[in-house]
Amino acid sequence: MEKTALEQALEQLEQATAAVKTAAAGLVEGGDGIADIGGAISGGAIDPFVFRFAIFVLAIFVGYYVVWSVTPALHTPLMAVTNAISSVIVVGALLAVAISASGIAAGFGFVALVLAAVNIFGGFLVTQRMLAMYKKKDK
Repeated sequence: MEKTALEQALEQLEQATAAVKTAAAGLVEGGDGIADIGGAISGGAIDPFVFRFAIFVLAIFVGYYVVWSVTPALHTPLMAVTNAISSVIVVGALLAVAISASGIAAGFGFVALVLAAVNIFGGFLVTQRMLAMYKKKDK
């Protein structure tokens, strides 16, 4: 049984998503270790923040090239999935609202919660709309 172009595209999207998740997890684990090693090598002369900031800047460049190297057919679903990954923000926002001692932190947490929810649901709506474009129309 031969796969349709849409099924192949979705399979490639799943593989790309798994690769991005693996790379992100490795970057977080490796980034803290590199920052600690860099601070130890310099004898504490260089703040670990500098190393973490450098890793952040490198991650921006890597992310830019990863996103722009994706074929146009996969760009929209890939971006929709990355929007769905932002659900981590929802957890942080809920914590900020729940355990904050000040009203300002609770307010910012609530705003972050609303914006992250819009981002997540918008990503799924964009994916649903894009997939609907590939469906055969019944006469």
